Amino acid sequence: MKDGEVFGTTEAGEAIRRFTIRGGGLSANIVNWGAIIQDLRLVGHDAPLVLGYDRFELYENDTAHFGALVGRYTNRIREGRFTIGGNRYQTERNAHGRHTLHGGSFGYSRRPWTVVLHGRDFVTLSLHDPGGTMGFPGALEATCTYRVKLPGTLSVELTATCDEPTICNMTQHSYFNLNDGGVTDILGHRLMLNAGAYLPADGDLVPTGVVEPVDDTPFDFRQARPIEMKIEGEQVAYDQNFCLTSSHGPLKQAAWVQGAVSGVEMELWTTEPGVQFYTGQYVTPTGPGLSGLGYRPFSGFCLEPQVWPDAPNRPYFPQAQLLPGETYHHVTEYRFRMG
Repeated sequence: MKDGEVFGTTEAGEAIRRFTIRGGGLSANIVNWGAIIQDLRLVGHDAPLVLGYDRFELYENDTAHFGALVGRYTNRIREGRFTIGGNRYQTERNAHGRHTLHGGSFGYSRRPWTVVLHGRDFVTLSLHDPGGTMGFPGALEATCTYRVKLPGTLSVELTATCDEPTICNMTQHSYFNLNDGGVTDILGHRLMLNAGAYLPADGDLVPTGVVEPVDDTPFDFRQARPIEMKIEGEQVAYDQNFCLTSSHGPLKQAAWVQGAVSGVEMELWTTEPGVQFYTGQYVTPTGPGLSGLGYRPFSGFCLEPQVWPDAPNRPYFPQAQLLPGETYHHVTEYRFRMG
């Protein structure tokens, strides 16, 4: 359907629509609230590949960002403070009352996007983010295009322009379970990450500023191994940025994952210099998931391509500054195949 189907209505009375795209052995349902990937399926594999909800009202109250497009700045900014060109800015401190997380409580995952174009195998959405929203300087015009294509690929292309110097760092926040859609946990999945370093974080999950080699640590995924790793009987709860490169660049493979039971494989390719690996240990669903599934901690994992967290306060990190006349351009591909 050209205009999609009504998926629900916001508390403010705005109709939210769902669009289906198909191609390359994949089908995806995209919701214009938060530019969400609501469902994703691979031909030959019965279960959904992502966590999500069948009812819109569960998304409106969701705090886990299931399938959402996150911005204006994904991840964390220490104390919500940063400086551009000598000007200081204070963004909303929605994490522990001290830091900014995922653009604040009214970030891009919490707003309706406008559907610009919709075809059989793609949908393009746009968002106007007024200057000063959540404390970020300058108005931002953002677009997100989801496209399915051969071989088994879901492409996410993000662009943005601004009218005054600002920061921009968007990501896709889907939770994946390649075995059974979340019936069982993801700890048996095998993961490879092309990262020789990671960012240690403090108790608030904000990077300390140190760039640490993964050698001889639980963060070494350079050779594929199960996500499950216990220290003193406790599973390591991953929620760290892994350092892929020192800057944006051409599309490159960042990760490979395989469901231990299904054999379904996923490759992650991205232009971004980092990827946040999160094992979903803090997930508290607002209701039943897809097909009535009851999600729990570790039901799904996230691989969020991005500029490194707190980069505006760490000049030696890859930077997220965006100036008038420039275009932010981020491409990520999730490539699936049956094992």
